[in-house]
Amino acid sequence: MEVDWETALDLVAAELQRVRRDYGNRAIFGGSYGWSSAGRFHHAQSQLHRFLNGFGGYVSSRDSYSLGAGRVLMPHIAGDMDWLLAQHTSWDNLAEHCQLFVAFGGLPLKNAQVSPGGASDHLLREAIGKLSRAGVRFVNVGPLRSDLEGATDCEWWPLRPGSDTALMLALAYVLVDEGLQDEAFLARYTVGFERFRDYLLGHSDGQPKDPHWASARTDIPAPRIVELARRMAASRTMINVAYALQRAVHGEQPFWMTVTLAALLGQIGLPGGGFGLGYGAMNNTGSGRKPFSGPRLDQGSNPVRDFIPVARIADMLLQPGAPFDYDGQRHHYPDIRLVYWAGGNAFHHHQDLNRFVRAWQRPQTIVVHEQYWTAQAKYADIVLPATTVLERDDIGSASSDRFMVAMKRAIAPVGEARHDYRIFLDLARRLGFAEAFGEGRDEMDWLRHTYEGSRQRAREQGIELPDFDDFWAEGCFEVPRPAEQTVLLKAFRDDPHAHPLGTPSGRLELYSERIAGFGYADCPGHPVWFEPPAPRYPLHLISNQPKTRLHSQYDHGAYSRASKIREREPLMLNSQDAAARGIADGDVVRVFNAHGALLAGARAIAL
Repeated sequence: MEVDWETALDLVAAELQRVRRDYGNRAIFGGSYGWSSAGRFHHAQSQLHRFLNGFGGYVSSRDSYSLGAGRVLMPHIAGDMDWLLAQHTSWDNLAEHCQLFVAFGGLPLKNAQVSPGGASDHLLREAIGKLSRAGVRFVNVGPLRSDLEGATDCEWWPLRPGSDTALMLALAYVLVDEGLQDEAFLARYTVGFERFRDYLLGHSDGQPKDPHWASARTDIPAPRIVELARRMAASRTMINVAYALQRAVHGEQPFWMTVTLAALLGQIGLPGGGFGLGYGAMNNTGSGRKPFSGPRLDQGSNPVRDFIPVARIADMLLQPGAPFDYDGQRHHYPDIRLVYWAGGNAFHHHQDLNRFVRAWQRPQTIVVHEQYWTAQAKYADIVLPATTVLERDDIGSASSDRFMVAMKRAIAPVGEARHDYRIFLDLARRLGFAEAFGEGRDEMDWLRHTYEGSRQRAREQGIELPDFDDFWAEGCFEVPRPAEQTVLLKAFRDDPHAHPLGTPSGRLELYSERIAGFGYADCPGHPVWFEPPAPRYPLHLISNQPKTRLHSQYDHGAYSRASKIREREPLMLNSQDAAARGIADGDVVRVFNAHGALLAGARAIAL
């Protein structure tokens, strides 16, 4: 039922007050997980969290769907994930020094079109070309040939999906069995190699993780595994693992095994070698970082300590009060009565949607800001029409991008749509904290204020930004590129005592006493292979990032619509698999498993 803005805002304010009065702020979940804008002020997640913090707090979420397992694991074995990503070896350095680039999950050009905060220079295609011209050889390990395009010398290893850890273990086995591991590096920079070696060689469980063992699990011939391991030891080798590999059952294992395999080679901290966590996952990896942070909206502090890992929304809503384990600690799900969401669509990125629909009906009230009639909007109680990025002024500034951009609105707000900031400010007035939330500023005042904060931080690093008026008139500012190339963990390699890692030992942990102490059956103290359950279905489904949009954004656009097959999402499958099922190119097919079913348009691909 449509109501006017004043009525809608009164309803939202009354519901917030009721839930806080009857249940407390621990009953409010502040969602907003999404890529709604590259703008730093009209970033819906920041706006919502600032508002809810001003209201007394909310239950928050941690980590990300993109990198959830990696973010929890890496501090135990190598260091904080953001710290590692910020200092990844630069593409220029790889072009000069790398000889062999082994990419588990490929380097998909389509993924590298985006970056949080925006992308001005699209670097990956140029980087692959530059490495190719320098003679770098690539190995694309993964089920999709198209995940590494543009390389002159590239082998495709179409292993069985989900078996990357088994292949890495076999490569490590060859290194140890043939004495190719760097013992000096292992002794100086790592802990736990002996415990891992016992598992690798089969001393602890009776099963050597040799190439024949791995071949049965990966469909990669054993002689090829042996040959690649020897090449890796004889070359300056970069081992890269895509984010996608840790978005699976036991997703910690391929990331941990990537670090372990690189440690055996002993090239971590050397130019052109070591490991990478997500080259090609987005535009930013390997591009370097600004020496200062861009404009940002202060979100305030959240007095509510309750949180959930971001992908456990359905678990939280369906099981209030139930215990859950996270990073070695026991927590309990809060009892959520109100969900407030702005700037995202959980129905697009959450798993098991049939279960999620049931969970979404448990809260008493769901409030959503939306521009489109998404599934999330359809299942909400109150939908407030918000402006798009084209209808507002903002500043684009990614930590990994060398440009700051004046994002000037292209059109006036359509219909009755309002900026998220105005919506929250009007609610804050009704709830008695408008001054604290808005600080007396309008949209342009905030842009100027956040820009000046960034300008001061830049000045502290010896970089002078133009004043706001000049920046806004010019439309962008190019931040000088770093003079030096970046090499991941170079300082640690140069002096591990002066520059220890943020792990318990200060070194790379191939065996983690802390993780072992958690007592998790599905994540022991060193990387392992877990046998998958017997397959119930004959095909693997790879739900990768589409070429034509970012997640669901701009799916209504002409470019994305042109990719549809009879108005259905395209489903690529091997032409041999299609023929065996009587599927012709362009057919609408039913795709199903135990969790549900969908209709898609078939596109048979000859390999």
